[in-house]
Amino acid sequence: MKQHADLLIRHADYLDDDFSLHRGHSIAISNGKIKKIGPLNELEASYTFARTLDGSGCVYLPGLVDAHMHTGQQLLRGRVLDEMPMIWTRIMLPFESTLTPEAMRLSAQLAALDMIRSGTVGFIDAGSYYMEEAAKVYLESGLRGALSYSTMDQKGLPDSIAMDAQEAIRRTDALYDGFHGQGMLQVYYSLRSLISCSRTLMETAAARAQERGTMLQAHMNEYPGEINFFMEREQLRPYEYLDRIGVLGENFLGAHSLLLSEEEKALLKEKQVKICHCPFSNCGKAAPDTPSLLGRGITVALGTDGAAHGGLSLWNEMKIFRSVMNLHHGVPLSNPAIMPAKTILRMVTRGGQECLGNPSGGIIREGAAADLIGIDMQKPHLAVYGTLSNTLLESVNAGDVTDSIVGGRVLMEKGQILVLDQEKILAEAKAFQERL
Repeated sequence: MKQHADLLIRHADYLDDDFSLHRGHSIAISNGKIKKIGPLNELEASYTFARTLDGSGCVYLPGLVDAHMHTGQQLLRGRVLDEMPMIWTRIMLPFESTLTPEAMRLSAQLAALDMIRSGTVGFIDAGSYYMEEAAKVYLESGLRGALSYSTMDQKGLPDSIAMDAQEAIRRTDALYDGFHGQGMLQVYYSLRSLISCSRTLMETAAARAQERGTMLQAHMNEYPGEINFFMEREQLRPYEYLDRIGVLGENFLGAHSLLLSEEEKALLKEKQVKICHCPFSNCGKAAPDTPSLLGRGITVALGTDGAAHGGLSLWNEMKIFRSVMNLHHGVPLSNPAIMPAKTILRMVTRGGQECLGNPSGGIIREGAAADLIGIDMQKPHLAVYGTLSNTLLESVNAGDVTDSIVGGRVLMEKGQILVLDQEKILAEAKAFQERL
């Protein structure tokens, strides 16, 4: 008797663990996992399928994960580039303090559409306000994601977002209780900016994350001013300070993590901290020492930092990252392969899934999470290639993604979004733009 499976991707050329190409296979998916990979006739002889998807002309690879983005900044497109520092205090914080539930909902809808279309299957939101509205949208979208509430308790914040440590934790608790474990969503605790958080908030957020078995994330070592703040007051660098108060551990995700001392790198390794770079955003700040971090076995992922910092295409981020790594690290060593294409692809797939607490994701093999994307290879810039992993990094753009599958659910097929009403969302976005 045949077994039942949820989905069959027919004629699915795919990239394996090492991002090497395998041709002439098909993929059976069941209960959110890759059930079997093999010749089409063997799968059809062994299984019945609820639905099929024709993969002809495509190559499938693990879906991308945006390990650091800001849903609450989607409507800031075009308002940050070329601005003088500090854009956080002058532009972003004032903007987020005026968000409404309706604006957050539209932000999440546009972000979800953008991510699905560009091959992003998972994301980690750094936290904003009215996050319940974003959670409802992301739940409908089918994307795998982690949400946070923006938690800061410093004095002098705008009244609409001012709170003490207790209130900050209460709001994340409520988000966690409402959405953690719903669909593909998780909720992480957060420290939006260390210099805007009291020690009480840091310790309480870390304790709560530990109690609830989830992650704690923070913006880390992004600006010299952050580091000087702790050096002046504590004679410790930021990661050293967090370690001293018992916050660091394997459930800690440090976004950016650009300006690291050797001692801090050793701490990241010892405590199994995960980090994420955001190449376009980071270019105006510093080039991270990623080769050293990877050499220590530290989990490193990539993120976009949200649409206000160059859009949500991780394909763009990978190209920028490769260039920055070559210029900053490769050129002085005359090593053009200081950051190989396969390493970068691994960061943006497997590395991101590790930051999402999904160790079976980011890979195409039997038993792995069925988070896959299909790339349309019938394009002039993709029709001829040498090493396919190199061509993917060099030449693929967001518009080349044709299929998106998350947890076995098809979110986009042949370029058609199946989970959200794109026409309605774009009409709402047009009306918003006209009101600006």
